This record gives sequence, C-alpha cells and structure tokens, in this order.
Amino acid sequence: MQVLSLGWVDPLEKEMATCSDILAMDRGAWQATFHGVTKSQTRLGDYAATAQGRECAEWYLHSHLRISGYLSTWLVAHGKNQDALPPCVFNPRQGTRTQMVNKEPPQHRRSLPAQPGLWDREGNDRVSASIGGLQEYYYDLCMEKSQEIKPFILQILQEVDKEIEKGSVGITLNIAGNSRSVSGERVTGEDFWILCRVLKNNSYINGLDVRYNLLSDVGAYYAAKLLQKQQNLIYLNLMFNDIGPEGGELIAKALHKNRTLKHLRMTGNKIENKGGMFFAAMLQINSSLEKLDLGDCDLGMPSVIAFATVLTQNQTIKGLNLNRPILYGEQEESTVHLGHMLKENQCLVELHMCKHDIKNCGMKQLCDALHLNRSLQYLDVSCNKITQDGMKCLADVLKSNTTLEVIDLSFNRMENAGANYLSDALASHNRTLKALSVVSNNIEGKGLVALSQSMKTNPTLSHIYIWGNKFDEATCVAYSDLIHTGRLKSDNTDVEPFVVDGHVYLAEVSNGLKRHYYWTPGYGEACSPSSNAGFSLAPVGQHL
Repeated sequence: MQVLSLGWVDPLEKEMATCSDILAMDRGAWQATFHGVTKSQTRLGDYAATAQGRECAEWYLHSHLRISGYLSTWLVAHGKNQDALPPCVFNPRQGTRTQMVNKEPPQHRRSLPAQPGLWDREGNDRVSASIGGLQEYYYDLCMEKSQEIKPFILQILQEVDKEIEKGSVGITLNIAGNSRSVSGERVTGEDFWILCRVLKNNSYINGLDVRYNLLSDVGAYYAAKLLQKQQNLIYLNLMFNDIGPEGGELIAKALHKNRTLKHLRMTGNKIENKGGMFFAAMLQINSSLEKLDLGDCDLGMPSVIAFATVLTQNQTIKGLNLNRPILYGEQEESTVHLGHMLKENQCLVELHMCKHDIKNCGMKQLCDALHLNRSLQYLDVSCNKITQDGMKCLADVLKSNTTLEVIDLSFNRMENAGANYLSDALASHNRTLKALSVVSNNIEGKGLVALSQSMKTNPTLSHIYIWGNKFDEATCVAYSDLIHTGRLKSDNTDVEPFVVDGHVYLAEVSNGLKRHYYWTPGYGEACSPSSNAGFSLAPVGQHL
C-alpha cells in the first residue's frame, strides 16, 4: 500500500512520543519505522514490538492514509496535480496556513464531513463541497477498507456524478487503462474491489469498461461477485487484464445466474482451454448473453469444438469472437466444426474466425454451410490462408445468399483470380453485401479495377477496403473516379486520391471494418461508423 509522503512534522508524532527512545529518534527513523521497514533496522525495534507501540504505529499509518485521501480529493476537486502538493493548505476563513492532521484516531472520525468546504469555523480539515454521490461513496469505502485512493478514479466518478445529476441513464463507466486521461495509472484487483462495491446497487450505470488494466484473477473474482449482485449491468469489457483460467472460470460460473448482461469482452485474457470450456458450458445455461468476445484468449481445440456443439442449440447468442485459438495440426478441425454449427444455428449474426489457419478446404466447408444458413450477416475470416480456390467457393455463395452484409477477407491471398471471382458475383448477382475488405491480398491492378467496376453496377455495396495491395495508375484512377463521382464516399474506404505532377495516387486513411477493435482514439468520435463500419452495418447487442 502506498502512503503519500507529507513534507512537514506531524504533531501526532509528538503525541505518541511516550518514551525516551522515541524522543531520541530523528524523522528519518520515524518514516522508516511506520512505512514498512523491519524492526531491526530502526532504534524503535523494542518499543514497536509492544502492544502500545503497535497501536501507535497503526494510529500513525491511518492518520497518514486519511491525510493522503483528503489531499487527493482536494486536488481532484480543484483540478490540481499531486506533484504540486503543498506542505500545508491556506485557510481562507482565518487567513492562516493550517496543517491537515487528525486530532483523534480514525475510528472516531467521520469518513467525510457533513458540511461543505475544506475547513470548518475552527479551521479543521474538510473535503470540498463538490464531492458527492459515487465519488463520496468511493472515498468512504477507501477510508473504511484502508485502500489507496486513486485520484483518476475520483475524477472519472465525478464526471459520472455530473451525468447522473443531469438525469442521464444507461451510463457506461469508462476506466480504460489505455486512455490518455488516465496518464499511466492502472486499476488493480484491489481497486476493482472498491469499484464493485460502489456500483453494486447503482441503477444509472449499465456499462463498465476497464480494459487494459491489471485486474488479474483477483479482479475477476470481484467481477464475478458484481455479476451476481448487479442487476442493471448489460455491458462489461475486461479485455487485456491478465485474467487466467481460474478467473475465467469464476466469471463463467457467475453468468449461470446472471440474467441481464448482454455483451462481455474477455479479449486478450489467457483463460486457455480450461477457461474456454467453462464459458462453453455457461452458454448451455445462460439465456441473456447476446455477444461474447473470447478473441486472443489462447483457446484450445476442445473448447472451440465445445462452442460449436453448444451453439447448435443456443438460440440467444448473436455475436461470437473466437479469434486466434491455439491449434495444432493441419486438418482445419475448428473450421469443420464451426461449419457444421452454421448449418444448424439460425440465430448467429456475427462470427469472427480470424487466425484459424483456414485454407481452401476449410473455406469450402464454411461455404457449404453458408448455402443453408439464413441468419449470418458478418463473417470475419481475415488473417488466414485462403487463396483463389476458396474465393471461388465464396463467390458461389454470394450468388444465392441474401443475408451476408459484411465480409472481412483481409490478409489472405486471393490475388487477381480471386478478386475476379468476387467481382463477377457482385456485379451480376448479389444485392445484399454492403461492405467488403480485401486488404493485403496480393491483388494487382486488374483485380482491383474489376472490383471497382462491380461497384458501378451494384448499388448496394457501399464500403470497400483495398489498402495493402499492388496499386498501378489504372487502379488509382478507377477509385479516384468512384470517390469524386460520389459512388464511393470517402468515409467508406481506406484510400484517398491525390495528384502529383498530373499522376493520380492513393494514400491510406484511418477507416476500416474494425479499426478501433483493440484501441480507442484519444480524440474524435470513439465509435465512428467510418472506423468501425462492420459493427455499424451489422450491429449486435450493445456498445458496438
């Protein structure tokens, strides 16, 4: 536990100086004793071993914790930085400078003064009048449980309190660790314990985003408790929080009884095959969860097969992300089993199979299932090993399928032949596909021009992403014409034309199907349709 180091002599030290050994100590020895240094390293060793010494030490520590909390709260309320902490605070009522210290042990004091302002008429310390609601509750709990008060959490809760005062409902509490406003701070498992206590009975907040923090399995335990008790939470983002198999098990079991959560993101937490099996078992019981993201979770083949088996019966899940499982062998078993699932399941709207090592044979299995499936709108098979033969199978599907609206084929190897197969299907038959990504597919000028020509006869295809292929001048001119004539909006593609010395070139722009899947921009609209077109065109659940 960190204790804020205060730069003045505490009168409490004198109050506790009850023996000659203590009176003889310098300030450094005091700090060393009460900030965690072992007894043998100080001259207070014998005294600290006594009951009176332990009581004094505990009193001293609690006093400094309270001072730390008061000053942290005061700094947040006044928009100041802890680095500029003064050794004492000016009292405007008396025109003097007042040291903020406790005059009695913490158990006999209120966590927060009832009256507004930093000081009362006698000059005793008080907390700013702006502290209230969730912020005050968080502060009280930290004091009660002797937990470090995090100023950045106080600041975020202050903003939420303002929204609640305006009458806002359905608020998402965003404490993402990769946010610029957090300035390197991270929420730990112990911090999350306090947050869960704060949110337990709050009806205004229905979303919680704590991605890129340090919750670990400790935080997963409290997240599971929150899911069991909080009946308003519909969105929970725990991505990249160092949660392991045990933490995954706790969260999955908590969802057996939860009836409100609709969207859960566990992305990047290494729950492995064990945790994946518990989530698959959960889907046999839970009837409310609509979207589950287990991408980059090191799932094994048994857990992928378990998901495929469960989803033949589950009629609630609308979106599933199984990106990058840990697979062994070249038999494409995961693709085969998920293909069989698509033949039976008529409720799944969104399926992500990135990095499943899909080859042409596996793509054929998926396409056979898509001929029978009438619900899937968003198919992500990016970062696989699909070539022109697999694209031919997909083109045959597009000629008859009337539900697919978004297809992500990025980072495969369709080349010109595969692009021609797709362009023929889009030009003459398909009238439902809205977005297509062929980023980095080794397509040359002829294939790219063919795709641009298909957009002239296909009125439905509105989004196309082509960056990372081999542009020639004909390609640049073709897409420049589409953009300048208004057929292709600049927000709906990842290239922008520019002219140098009379020649047209294409530059990359930050648009795509899921540009903000792993991160959120520090400025601008976080969920912009231009950067997250896939989720905008085929929405599933909440907070997409």
